[in-house]
Amino acid sequence: MEKDSYLKAIKDVIYLAYCGAAEHRPSKARVQSMDISAVYEAAQSHMLTAICAMSLETAGVKDERFTQAMAKAIRKNVQLDIDRAQILERFEEAGIWYMPLKGSIIQKYYPRYGMRQMSDNDILFDSSRAYEVKQIMESCGFTADHFGRGAHDVYFKEPVSNFEMHTSIISRYDERVYEYYQNVKDRLIKDDDNACGYHFSDEDFYVFMLAHEHKHYSKGGTGLRSVLDVFVYLTKLGDKLDMSYIEEECEKLGIAGFERQSRSLAMDLFGGKKLTDENKKMLRYIIFSGTYGMIENKINNNMAKYGSGRLAKIKYMLGRLKFPVSEKDPMYEAYSTFYPWFYEKKYRLPLLTVHRLYRGLTVSRRKSAAEFKVLLKKKRR
Repeated sequence: MEKDSYLKAIKDVIYLAYCGAAEHRPSKARVQSMDISAVYEAAQSHMLTAICAMSLETAGVKDERFTQAMAKAIRKNVQLDIDRAQILERFEEAGIWYMPLKGSIIQKYYPRYGMRQMSDNDILFDSSRAYEVKQIMESCGFTADHFGRGAHDVYFKEPVSNFEMHTSIISRYDERVYEYYQNVKDRLIKDDDNACGYHFSDEDFYVFMLAHEHKHYSKGGTGLRSVLDVFVYLTKLGDKLDMSYIEEECEKLGIAGFERQSRSLAMDLFGGKKLTDENKKMLRYIIFSGTYGMIENKINNNMAKYGSGRLAKIKYMLGRLKFPVSEKDPMYEAYSTFYPWFYEKKYRLPLLTVHRLYRGLTVSRRKSAAEFKVLLKKKRR
C-alpha cells in the first residue's frame, strides 16, 4: 500500500476504533468515503480488525473480510477463556498461586466481547512449581513449545490456544525494571473468590501495562492497539486511579516520561483533540511499526546508543557480533533462551558468532537484508 493511502486508512482505523471503544455509531458519510480494502489491511497490521468490524456493522456496513475477522477474534477469545478457566481450576486443585496478566484483563474493559483481539494469554505463577505446571498443561492437551528458559514457558494447543506461563513477570531487558518486579508477589492482592489467585491494584496494573509497552516501544515499536488499551483503561478507571502513586512508581521504573506521553497521545488521539508535535512524532513511530518498520525502529534505537553517523553504524555492526557471557548482563537471559546449546557449555560460546552469521545468510536472510537496507539508508536532514 502506498504511504498516502496507508495514512488515510490509518485515520479511518483510528476513527472506527474510537467509535467502537466509545460506543458511538460511525457517520455513514464518513464510512462511505473509506477505502474498505485499505482500512482492512491497516487494521490487520495493528490487530484492530475486530473492533473496526463491529463499528462498521453499527453503521450498516458488512464486509466479508471484516465479518470473518470479527468471528475469528470472538472464537479465539472464547477458546482462550475456556482453556484459562480449566488451567486455573487445576492450579486451584494443586494449590499453585497465579495471576492472569495483560490482555486477558484489559479485554474486560472493552464494551463488547471479542472487541479486543487476543494473540495469547499470559499467566504469572509460582516459579517453584514449573514442572507441575508443565504436567498440568500437558494433561489439558497443550504441548510445550518452550520450557525452562527465560521469563516464561510457552504452550500451544490446536487450533488457536497460545499460553505464556510466566515464572517471572518481565524479562531482563532493563535492570531497573527487572529489579522493581523481582519480588512482585509482595505487590499483589489476594482474590476474594478463590484460594490461589492474585491480582494487581488498578494502579499497579496500569503501571505494569505501561512498563510492558515501554519494553516493546523501546526495542522496535508497538501498535495502535496498545494506545487504544490505554485510552479504554483510563476512560473506564481514570477518576478512580491514584495518579500521584502511578507517577511515583513510573519514576522508579524510569518510564515516567513515556507514561505521560502515552497517556496524552491516547486521550487526545481517541478523544478527537489536536495532537502536539511530540504526540505526532510518537504516533508516526507507532503507525509505521509494521514488520519492516519494527526492524528500522529497533536498529535506529540501538544505533542511538553509539551516537550518530558512519562511526555509529560501524559500532552497531560490531556490537551485533557480540554475545553476553555473564548472567548479570541484561541480554544473557534472551541469548541463553534462543541459543541453549551454546550456553550449556561455555567453551561452545565462540561458535555462536559463526552460527549467527550462518543463520543471517540462510534462515534469516530476508531480515538481514532489511537490516542492511536500514544501515545503508541515508538519514533525512
